[in-house]
Amino acid sequence: MTPPKTLLPIALALAAALAAGAYAWTALRHTGPGEGFVSGNGRIEATEIDVASKYPGRLQDVLVAEGDLVQAGQPLARMQVQTLEAQRDEAQARQQQAAAAIRSAEAQVAVRESDVLAAQAVLAARETDLEAASLRLRRSESLSREGASSEQEVDDDRARVRSAGAAVAAAQAQLAAARSAVTAASTQVGGARAANSAAEATVARVKADLDDSVLAAPRAGRVQYRIAQPGEVIAGGGKVLNLVDLSDVYMSFFVPETVAGRLALGAEVHLVLDAAPQYVIPARISFVASTAQFTPKTVETASERQKLMFKVKARIPDELLKKHLQQVKTGLPGVAWLKLDAQAAWPAELAVKVPE
Repeated sequence: MTPPKTLLPIALALAAALAAGAYAWTALRHTGPGEGFVSGNGRIEATEIDVASKYPGRLQDVLVAEGDLVQAGQPLARMQVQTLEAQRDEAQARQQQAAAAIRSAEAQVAVRESDVLAAQAVLAARETDLEAASLRLRRSESLSREGASSEQEVDDDRARVRSAGAAVAAAQAQLAAARSAVTAASTQVGGARAANSAAEATVARVKADLDDSVLAAPRAGRVQYRIAQPGEVIAGGGKVLNLVDLSDVYMSFFVPETVAGRLALGAEVHLVLDAAPQYVIPARISFVASTAQFTPKTVETASERQKLMFKVKARIPDELLKKHLQQVKTGLPGVAWLKLDAQAAWPAELAVKVPE
């Protein structure tokens, strides 16, 4: 057993070592880069997009899994389309009927136009007969005055003129009727073409609905959640997937009201994430709230007296995001550092350091 006199120097040495360590930690601990800088706690966020069904129906397939990277326009899910396919077939049949009606109406117009030509020919013949009958009547009347022709012949020629005149009137009426028939047939053509246009529009609408039954990615990103599963019946506007747009990633944080007025859009921000403190990520201020709000409970502030805070967003450059798509994660906490003094230089511990 160690004598008490031997333990006393050991205890004194341990106490001195602890005191020295405490002094060193207190004197050398990181206290920030100086008064020309300010920081705010926040989390990495990104624009979220809900991929939803435009129309109600049953979900047939989901073609992607959570965590998959997708490109703009890539099919993500499909709805059942049997009803839409039947509507498309019906609309196409109606369109064919309308096209046939157009051809039939155009044929009727051709027939009526030929009737007009025939009526014009008949009218010309009847007018010729009337002219001949009129000439013969004038000769008969002249001969009758000279006594070379009887009154009976004059009366007969007069009857022929009246008959020819009646025939001309009948031929004119037939020509007018033929022209009216052409107008009516032309109207039928217009109606048939309108019906065909309506049928074409119906076919186009159903085809658009069929295209909408394939749910495509509106932009590139990562699948965050699968909200619905194949076989489920979804209402119109029902969500199927949730995407994160990895081209619009930013950190949201809060700064005191005394600092917000000194921030400018586009100002440089350096981000340090808790999950990777060895890296310093560059960003630019893309948003500063125009109104203050009470300090959120999740935000730690340097002073409890600071009650009103302004929300700020710092957007990470696209080229950096594209190089590290697999590493981009939302929800990661970190610290955003801002430089209030334009002349100040970033300290070494806050210089930009990004993964290769």
